[in-house]
Amino acid sequence: MEAGKHRLNGDTMREANTSEVQELKGENASLKELVADLSLEVRDLKKNIGSP
Repeated sequence: MEAGKHRLNGDTMREANTSEVQELKGENASLKELVADLSLEVRDLKKNIGSP
């Protein structure tokens, strides 16, 4: 009952369980790798724009 009252009052914070944390860490690592790959690709494309 108390938890329901807190949620209705705008208290939506909760503790994440271990599997959720591990899943989010894995997703974060994948996204960081994707950003790094895309950044390198953009750099290479910018270098080649002026090349004949």
